[in-house]
Amino acid sequence: MKTLAIETSCEHASVALRIDTASISRALDGHARHSEYLLPTVAALLAEAGLRVADLDCIAFGSGPGAFTGLRLACGTAQGLAMGGEIGVVPVPTLAALATAAPEGRVIALTDARMGEIYAAGYVLEAGVPRQVHAPVCLAPQAFELPAGQERWWLLGSALKAWPDLPARLPAARVAGCDAEVVPQAAAVARLAEDIAARDGMLAPQQAVPLYVRDKVAMTTAERLARGGRA
Repeated sequence: MKTLAIETSCEHASVALRIDTASISRALDGHARHSEYLLPTVAALLAEAGLRVADLDCIAFGSGPGAFTGLRLACGTAQGLAMGGEIGVVPVPTLAALATAAPEGRVIALTDARMGEIYAAGYVLEAGVPRQVHAPVCLAPQAFELPAGQERWWLLGSALKAWPDLPARLPAARVAGCDAEVVPQAAAVARLAEDIAARDGMLAPQQAVPLYVRDKVAMTTAERLARGGRA
């Protein structure tokens, strides 16, 4: 299967091309919101593999949650390429792609949602494939708690860098480990897209939409001041 994947949900953007079990990828760090960098990188990646868009079986994108502009860029680019090549599209939840960076077991993917909030979702990794057990939510970091029970959880993602005291508020015996540096990767999006396509099929390009979770783009000046920010 030949899958092109786009991940631009944060500033550490990337593009990947997966052919059967092998993949090549390119980073777009610092350019997540600029389509002028994304499309040439896609073209270069395809040229390196000797492929055209029409040769692909699937186009996948990190669907979110994440930066609204980045999600729209990934979705719109995937739709445009897929329409031109008459190819199916597979949206892949960004937090699921992030979760693949953990060892086997239970993992909570946590990313910085800005505006004083975080995104969080829980997964169980089975043979490297994340099975969602807690749907993505957007909440204040102070409101985050581990799921009920005694299981140990890995915590991954940029929310741990934005809110470094978050793990310290949790029961230490239930935290298997933390990694604040890991980011969603297009290579993981491509791999998960194949599993999703095999299980659920692909979407027509016009059916693909981002997963925003939060429906508000920015705070008003009054809201920023209320949270201790600047006008």
